[in-house]
Amino acid sequence: MSSDLGSKLKVQLFGQSHSNAVGVVMDGLPAGEKIDMELVCAFLQRRAGGRNSWSTPRTEPDAPNVVCGLIDNVTCGAPLCALFENTNTRASDYEKLRAVPRPSHADYTAHVKHSGHNDVNGGGHFSARLTLPLCFAGAVCLQLLERNGITVDAHIHSIGDIVDEPFNGLCANETPVDYNFPVLNRAAGEKMISAIEAVATEGDSLGGIVEAGVWGLPAGLGEPIFDNLESRLAQALFAIPAVKGVEFGAGFGSAKMRGSTYNDPFYMDNGKVRTKTNNSGGILGGISSGMPVIFRAAFKPTPSISKAQESVNLLTGEDVSLNIQGRHDPCVVPRAVPCVIASAAIVMLDIILGG
Repeated sequence: MSSDLGSKLKVQLFGQSHSNAVGVVMDGLPAGEKIDMELVCAFLQRRAGGRNSWSTPRTEPDAPNVVCGLIDNVTCGAPLCALFENTNTRASDYEKLRAVPRPSHADYTAHVKHSGHNDVNGGGHFSARLTLPLCFAGAVCLQLLERNGITVDAHIHSIGDIVDEPFNGLCANETPVDYNFPVLNRAAGEKMISAIEAVATEGDSLGGIVEAGVWGLPAGLGEPIFDNLESRLAQALFAIPAVKGVEFGAGFGSAKMRGSTYNDPFYMDNGKVRTKTNNSGGILGGISSGMPVIFRAAFKPTPSISKAQESVNLLTGEDVSLNIQGRHDPCVVPRAVPCVIASAAIVMLDIILGG
């Protein structure tokens, strides 16, 4: 099983949803970099559950135990390893899933691939619990990127058919993201929260889209053909549980446009080449153009719902009805926003370091 990402900066995730702990190893960080752990922990709280009506009731302290790699919160050149204890687990919720896979989960495919030895508790290694150490790694990378003049941010683009304001693809966004509920337009955010709460009372779930941007990235980064910037970002984004689509700039909408409308005209701005529009999302030929890199990730509705669903019993070969127990997000999108930021930050820092 491949659980590592990166070339110059290698990030490896480990653990399962209900194992003693989950964690991350970051190998390749430059020595001498001060890490503000308060900022790291604040970022981790943005993905934490159990604190509002629109996330899972499962609460965990999510406090990192850094076992190596830092001396007085400064990188020392050794791999940085952080552990997070799992303290609020309920394996009994998943007992029936050993034989009956949840629709649209990895239960069945993992059962086949690992000959029935997969950990079904909370989804095991396929659980979104692994996004906690991912966000730790991303929070560390964000601090190093900012020292190089590069920022990464994201917000909820849409939940269901409710849409937030888009990022400005030409310059840094003037409207800050409200991290209490990560949108640019609070009115849109309130409608999204109401929609999530309503679908939760029905025992159902919603999907949505996260929009992200990278600002300050110089032109010329990316290695065509297979290690181009879009490929590297897409690989990291598709590793986030529930992501089913990724697009850059105008994305799939470009298929409905004419070239005269889609093409981004060049112009000179104080000696720098810029474009008047950014339908390409800041990437041309897989290489950064110097414009903001704008992309979106689509998340499917949470498959664990309380409505009865059709499944099969893998032991008896019979069709059965499944009622899922446990604690689940009625919509993963709000908590996925920092995960998208983290994935992009890891990729960007790896590239900046020469990976």
